[in-house]
Amino acid sequence: MTSMVEAGSQTEAPDIETMRETVNRLLEPDAVPEALPPAADELGTLTLLLREHLDLLMPQVEQRAKRLPKDSVTRFCAFACLGEARDRLRATPSSAPGGDVAYGRRLARVLNALCDHYENVSAGHQGAGQ
Repeated sequence: MTSMVEAGSQTEAPDIETMRETVNRLLEPDAVPEALPPAADELGTLTLLLREHLDLLMPQVEQRAKRLPKDSVTRFCAFACLGEARDRLRATPSSAPGGDVAYGRRLARVLNALCDHYENVSAGHQGAGQ
């Protein structure tokens, strides 16, 4: 996590680059060719890290999205992604073989999308002159 503090705020800016690196460790090989499935002992740690990243990023995306105009497509999409992230965090891994890997990958995909929305709502907020 960076120590950069946003102007007029006590909230540290999220380390989007590190979050995306974590995401890439779990995405399917078709999505990221260099990504291999994690070893069993690494999967729990990565899943916990993804959950922590989501817990950190979600309030920041929500806070920024609320500053956008109510009819903003960027705002609507960010809130839709936040809903999806909350659903993923409430879910549990399937007991079927590979269920824990599939769950981790779902968290990785929603975190990746939330990183995109963080960048979009931040850009939209700056573009609005606020």
